[in-house]
Amino acid sequence: MIICSVTCIFLISLFNAMESKKQTDTVEFLLLGLSEDPELQNTIFGLFLSMYLVTVLGNLLIILASISDSHLYTPMYFFLCNLSYTDISFISITIPRMLLNIQRQSKTISYTGCLTQVCFALVVDGLENFLLAAMAYDHYVAIFHPLRYTVIMNPRMCVLLILFSLSISIMDALLHSLMMLRLSFRTDLDPPLLL
Repeated sequence: MIICSVTCIFLISLFNAMESKKQTDTVEFLLLGLSEDPELQNTIFGLFLSMYLVTVLGNLLIILASISDSHLYTPMYFFLCNLSYTDISFISITIPRMLLNIQRQSKTISYTGCLTQVCFALVVDGLENFLLAAMAYDHYVAIFHPLRYTVIMNPRMCVLLILFSLSISIMDALLHSLMMLRLSFRTDLDPPLLL
């Protein structure tokens, strides 16, 4: 419930900020690439596309292996499956846009596109960090409380850790995104006058 209300407040603030920024026609950011050489652009495109596909397929195999074997229904593999999904999400936020920009020879991204991409990247990055902390807690319980491990790390506790991680990372990302809305960007590129 709190997450939904915070998300609604964020969307209203984003809409209001975009309405106030309509004084200028379009606010875009210029993205700097790795290289300007057209032949090297094709090599970079192929390299990043292959790394993207290998990462997505590898993480999908981890998720499939965790789901298909009933012996792997433990908290450790539950967190590993969620971490793989988070990794797929994180790489899918940035790499497809970069590949599209390379193919189109476009170097711009809109203000809303940039803000949206940053917000989602912050959510997924925070979630990944909190999932790693939850996995560390799981290992701590397994080592120092082995007899009570199944009682402490029950499925309800694992789901609560995931939901807590997600809610904290969403609130953190929304806070950072709202702070970014307050920034102003220069749209005039005239050189300063020298006296």
